[in-house]
Amino acid sequence: MRALVIYCHPREGSFTAAVRDKVLERLKTHGADVRLRDLYAEGFDPVMSAHEHEIYLDESLNQKGLEDRIADLQWCDTLIFVYPTWWYGLPAMLKGWLDRVLVPGIAFKMPQAENETIRPGMTNITRLGVFTTCGASWWLTRFVGAPGRRTLLRGLRLICAKRCKTAFAAHYLMDSSSDKSRGIHLAKVEKQMDRFLRGKTVNEETTA
Repeated sequence: MRALVIYCHPREGSFTAAVRDKVLERLKTHGADVRLRDLYAEGFDPVMSAHEHEIYLDESLNQKGLEDRIADLQWCDTLIFVYPTWWYGLPAMLKGWLDRVLVPGIAFKMPQAENETIRPGMTNITRLGVFTTCGASWWLTRFVGAPGRRTLLRGLRLICAKRCKTAFAAHYLMDSSSDKSRGIHLAKVEKQMDRFLRGKTVNEETTA
């Protein structure tokens, strides 16, 4: 098992960091080979430049400067995201990673004829995990449409392996969470990771 963990949070002492550590712990327990990408710690630039946009569709140029990150994607069979949900969606840093790294020719294949759609490019990825926290309630997040969750577990999953297994765990109402609710959630993350790494599709959600 080769797992790429994309971690996105600006503060090391956050609960999201505790979730990250639990995810890494379970990966180690299951004997996975792990690569961790901490976007804030690495100073990742999420802004697509005018030049990058200009060469976006040119597969001979669009990987330049991103070779190591693209190599991570091609290396892994398990892709896991750990991040806070802000305004119901992905943090700008993480959205920028998707914009800049998931380029045509790597993440997906462009249409070849009129009225065709994109085709999957990351068929090496057979497991996709999403572990997040939400300040809003479960009900309000779903009312808005949970755009962050849909981007990853629907949009991104469509360009992974056909039968890609997924895991999702979210702690809602984080702003009024307690030590007890956070502890319960970490236990759920541990349980879910174990099932996920054994090839199950799982879903766990916690409310303060």
